[in-house]
Amino acid sequence: MMNNNRWIYLTLLVIEVLLLSACGPSAPIEAPAPTAMADAPAPTLIVPSAAPNANVPQMILATTTSTDDSGLLDYILPDFEAVCGCTVSVVAVGSGQALQLGKDGNADVLLVHSPAGEKDYMDNGHGTRREDVMYNDFVILGPADDPAGIATASNAAEAFQMIAGAEETFISRGDDSGTHAKEKKVWEAAEIDSTGDWYISAGQGMGEVLTMADELQAYTLSDRATYLARTKTGLNLNVLVQGDPILFNPYGVIAVDPAKNPNIKAELANQFIDWLISVPVQEKISQFGMAEFGQSLFTPDSAFWKSR
Repeated sequence: MMNNNRWIYLTLLVIEVLLLSACGPSAPIEAPAPTAMADAPAPTLIVPSAAPNANVPQMILATTTSTDDSGLLDYILPDFEAVCGCTVSVVAVGSGQALQLGKDGNADVLLVHSPAGEKDYMDNGHGTRREDVMYNDFVILGPADDPAGIATASNAAEAFQMIAGAEETFISRGDDSGTHAKEKKVWEAAEIDSTGDWYISAGQGMGEVLTMADELQAYTLSDRATYLARTKTGLNLNVLVQGDPILFNPYGVIAVDPAKNPNIKAELANQFIDWLISVPVQEKISQFGMAEFGQSLFTPDSAFWKSR
């Protein structure tokens, strides 16, 4: 159980994270705020590589923090901007928020990792097209001394049971992201009600949650790509549980229904999807991370890639 001093430290840490996350580029792209996510964290707005120009088409890509924090977008988007002669304005949020942006007609295309949410989105007619893009996996992270002993767990659900049983600190995204949805699925499999002083719902993106978990030497669930990228900045957490099928993490790309907003660039969105799932771009995705980590951070999974 956390004592009063630890709660004071946590409060200060949350304030610090919020202050840091508020510091962005001096002239960020203004993106419409989602209307149905009042309690969700503010999106990360990324300035496109080219300055806005009235004569240059601009496409809004709503995506997850993992594609941003891992560095994947910086790796691939300049190529698309060169091909299409456009700029891409990225809104990096949790998958739930990205899907809501699409529902509200405030994005042209979505790149997310929330299979159930994506299915619901398409079943309800919010999108005109969805394609598989890639996958990686989630990992359960914790301090090297592993006070809950989860490195001995046979699966993710058992690891969560051990964390809860020991009442060791667990930091949750708590933000309706794809990662948060996966975490809730593991708690459900563990038959654990994740409540108590040991469970902290941060309401933050993956990067901020990793910072908090590192500072507190706590447990958390992360996509592997963001975790590996953050190890380059001194993150001191270890992968303690991995490889369980429940931790599989697929990504999909969706074209938003242009009927939602006359400004939606449907043609550009479909051009982006065609480009993203093409074999040359899938090949590039397969190489992302190889030089730095000796492994790809994402595995290509488009229909074109699988049938090549």
